[in-house]
Amino acid sequence: MASLNQWSTNDDLAVAHARALAMDAVQKVGNGHPGTAMSLAPVAYNLFQRHLVHDPSDPQWLGRDRFVLSCGHSSLTLYIQLFFSGYGVELDDLKSFRTWNSLTPGHPEWGHTAGVEMTTGPLGQGVATAVGMAMASRYEKGLLDPESTQSIFDHTIWVICSDGDLQEGVSAEASSLAGTQALGNLVVIYDDNRISIEGDTHVAFTEDVSARYRAYGWHVIDVAAQADGNVDLPALDKAMSAAKAHTSAPSLIRMHSVIAWPAPKAQGTAKSHGSALGDAEIAETKKILGLNPDENFAMPTALLDHVRQVKNRGAAIRGEWDAQFANWSAKNPDKAQLLTRLRSRKLPAGWEEAIPTFEAGKEIATRKASGDVIQGIASFLPEFWGGSADLAESNNTTIEGSSSFLPATSAMKNTNPYGRVIHFGIREHAMGSILNGISLHGLTRTFGGTFAVFSDYMRPAVRLASLMGVPSIFVWTHDSIGLGEDGPTHQPVEHFAALRAIPGLAVIRPADANEVGQAWKSILKRDKPAGILLSRQNLPVIDRATHGDAAGVDKGAYILKDSQNPVAIIIATGSEVSIALEAQKVLTEKNISVRVVSAPCIEWFNEQPRTYRDEVLPPSITNRVSVEAGIAQGWRDLVGDNGTSISLEHYGASASASVLFKEFGF
Repeated sequence: MASLNQWSTNDDLAVAHARALAMDAVQKVGNGHPGTAMSLAPVAYNLFQRHLVHDPSDPQWLGRDRFVLSCGHSSLTLYIQLFFSGYGVELDDLKSFRTWNSLTPGHPEWGHTAGVEMTTGPLGQGVATAVGMAMASRYEKGLLDPESTQSIFDHTIWVICSDGDLQEGVSAEASSLAGTQALGNLVVIYDDNRISIEGDTHVAFTEDVSARYRAYGWHVIDVAAQADGNVDLPALDKAMSAAKAHTSAPSLIRMHSVIAWPAPKAQGTAKSHGSALGDAEIAETKKILGLNPDENFAMPTALLDHVRQVKNRGAAIRGEWDAQFANWSAKNPDKAQLLTRLRSRKLPAGWEEAIPTFEAGKEIATRKASGDVIQGIASFLPEFWGGSADLAESNNTTIEGSSSFLPATSAMKNTNPYGRVIHFGIREHAMGSILNGISLHGLTRTFGGTFAVFSDYMRPAVRLASLMGVPSIFVWTHDSIGLGEDGPTHQPVEHFAALRAIPGLAVIRPADANEVGQAWKSILKRDKPAGILLSRQNLPVIDRATHGDAAGVDKGAYILKDSQNPVAIIIATGSEVSIALEAQKVLTEKNISVRVVSAPCIEWFNEQPRTYRDEVLPPSITNRVSVEAGIAQGWRDLVGDNGTSISLEHYGASASASVLFKEFGF
């Protein structure tokens, strides 16, 4: 590597040991993905040692670059560099790879291992989420340092991805938007090794990826492999510097490699992708690398000292940044105060007063009420931004008076690089991932809207948000047969149950406009993943003088309208709550005393103490009926074996909302 500036024989030796550690870790546990970790060893080493702006002593440092390993199956690529860099991963952790309670699970997990910026594994998600991080970086600069040409808040989002990542549709959706957004702070290194589980990727993937990304508007650099199959590190290093310097568009470095290089038999084979190489092949490979074939998990102390000098580089960069940050803080005390609040995730004093209340007796669609609430929140929270997957007028997600988030080069009207209105386009899956990336970046709060039926298109991203516990907010409108004439393709039926099946996701379906306001309050206070389901059709605004306080939303379910000595309980959500209240009137006229419970969020209700839950749903009252315009799956837990569900166990039809509710038994 003599042609690579300031590269020493110790660096060559470090890369050799990184390849060996990847082989040893997989061999010890008996499963995993050694091949890509071997061929990517010089790539990741060069990135962490020479290009990535990071401080291993403070993995949450505000000024750091972000690194996303989109091909999460190659987790050893990351873990070994975290070991080398001193993030807290040690040799014993590599020996515990893919075992119970280790710091090195099979795929990287955010919040579990220091230095992991997101949970990856589902291919394509890393690329798409990184687009969200890059967007967040630009928006945050607009909040804190908009006038600066070179800001302390500028940094680069680095990604390593695989052939599989770029075959997934979500990466295509997000990459297209990244080009439109001219995200010059995003660099994706594409490991083009032409191998997947079924063999040569050309059995299914033959397009010109470079041409595709150029068509997206990306800056593309092609880096060929060396004649012997090794990564051409000098050429790659030059490409990485060029990509970082090219700030007018996102960059794709298409790097050709040979999987499992330099293993004599395994290199270039599909088997090396997901199987241990075997003792004999590992020994021969170590000989080729100039290492002792009889040593496993070897890492000489002097070599570890050498690679961990990267901490000194990080400390020096951090020191310079801290001085610049102090200068910025002194010159911008108001923005420094804002930053302190944003980093603490605290909400500003008085923000709840901006949430509108709605007059009883009127009728308003909960999607419209949500739009009004969004305006109120936005007036108090500059960090609050979002948009829709091309359904803004229907979802009511546009922050009024705000510019569209688009680059300065955009020819569109009313745009601003730091605008608050995101146009995701008809890309629901990418929207979910981008929301996750914005949330992971850490300082802002974001939301994205589409029709509830299209939550299916974004489910993997919603699941990943819930797995990580990041506070992405999903706005799902047109939440039932109440959307009417568009018919069964657009009418959610199984979706409530499917979304509630995701652990860690709060699914809120407000009954009226005031429940909407309370729902948004609780979502922002809890700061966890949430989806809010909203009606297309108008719903009565419930008179809170004679009904339970809408603040009960925060507890997930509450007594909306009680009767003396009730013999039964009707539990309803969303638009069906007003139907339940009408049913209560009819039953009262027949001298049947029933209680109506509004249950906008079952997840929040289940978090409440048993005493509260028994107060709302006394065990002594076993006559219970749930009313919801979706499948009954999941309601048995609340209605019990003696209860029943009024539900919709089939698809809808094309007709007006009133006709559909009548014809389908509501």
